Parts: sequence; C-alpha cells; structure tokens
Amino acid sequence: MLRIALANLAYPSSPEDSVTRVTGALARANGAKIMCFPECYVPGYRGLGHAPPAVDAAWLDQAWSRIAEAARAAKCAAIVGTERFVDGKLVATALVVDANGQRLGFQDKVQIDPDEEGTYEPAEGRRVFELDGVTIGVVICHEGWRYPETVRFAARHGAELVFHPHLSEAEPGSFQPATFAHPSNTFHEKAALCRAAENTIWFATNNYASAGSPTTSAVAAPDGTVLTWQPYGEAGLLFAEIDLTKATRLLAKRCRS
Repeated sequence: MLRIALANLAYPSSPEDSVTRVTGALARANGAKIMCFPECYVPGYRGLGHAPPAVDAAWLDQAWSRIAEAARAAKCAAIVGTERFVDGKLVATALVVDANGQRLGFQDKVQIDPDEEGTYEPAEGRRVFELDGVTIGVVICHEGWRYPETVRFAARHGAELVFHPHLSEAEPGSFQPATFAHPSNTFHEKAALCRAAENTIWFATNNYASAGSPTTSAVAAPDGTVLTWQPYGEAGLLFAEIDLTKATRLLAKRCRS
C-alpha cells in the first residue's frame, strides 16, 4: 500500500505565497510518501484570467530549493507544478523531488492548449521517475484530458501511478457538480477514469480549489472506478491509500503501437 496526497489548494496570492503554501502542505504530509500539487502552482498558472508577476530563473531555483528542503523534512516526495526556462523560453512543467530532497528532474508540458500559445512553449520528450521503488509518470492538464498517448507512454515505461496536475475553473452559467464524474459534468473527469482503466494503472488528478470548479482532485483506480475525491471547491489535502499490486499495466502492455 502506498499513501499519497493531492494538494487541492486555492490559487496563490503571489509567487511567494505559492511557495509558502507548498511548503506548508508538505509539513502536513501525515505519512504520505508522495504529494502532488496543481499545474504551474509555483508561481501560479498564467492564463484563464490569472497573471502572476513574472519570475526569473534564479527566483525559481531558490523556490525549488525551499520546496526540496520541505520535502526532505517531511520525508515526502513532491510533484510540483511549476514553470521553467528552456533555451530562454517559458515552459509549463512539473518538478519531481524525492523524499530526500533531491531533484530528480522535470516533466515538461509537451501538448499545450491552443489558448496557451504565446504564454508557454510546447516542450519535447517524456520520461518516468522512480520514487522509493515506485515508478510514476506525470501528464499536465490538457495532455491527460485529450492525449491518451501521454499516459500510455508512462504506463508502457513502467509507471504504476500517473499524476495529473491541472487547472480547471468554473465558466459563467456552467454546471457545478457535487459528485465526481456526474453525468451533467464536462467530459474531463470521465477521461480521468478512462486513463486509469485503459492502462490498468492508478491515475491521480490534481486541481486548484475554486468556487464552482467543474473538476476536483481525485484518485482513479486501475479498474476505472474512483477511489476518492476532494469536495468541490474545498481547499485541503486529499489522502489516499493505493494498492500498487492492482496496477498491473496489463492493457498498456498489450498495446503494440
């Protein structure tokens, strides 16, 4: 069994606040071995009406160091939605830090949403990470919803668990669910269940907390059912105990392309 946590946090008030919220959440890990944070949480996602102050590479490096120290102190690995500069261009990414506070690297966002063009540069390349004997993958927002091959890549390369940091907020007049994957909701949460079932893996999707949110943080099991979800719009940590023996990757391994 593996105890994980999804940090369903409100949008930060400033870049500094984003780091404070991440380190504070890690301090409340409560035995979780891995904690995930939403898309570009440090310094805050750029778009959908949000425009956090620009930060430079030095600021980001310092922020990552503070987060790594918090992960080490909590003995909890962290998947942190953030941004970074690659060849001078801004990329949406996820930093992976192990429970010893070591940076294992980044999974950059390869498939960006059309609305993100001009803000984030689409990156290249996918990888998986080893965290204390567990193989994980990371897909970011649009990638996980609309590009099943991103999750399939991770599963075929050994991932038993894929994390999906994202940002999804209410639109005017939209349906506001109270139950995960409600029939009147958007397709997004059904897609999360599909990503788990079609690869026979665990899939953990992680949103910001916001009023009327159309999606929430949740953990989908390898049989395509939901194990647990965070109440919609409610900030907090969602904990889950997952049985890794159920993540056989059977259907992913049977795919020949």
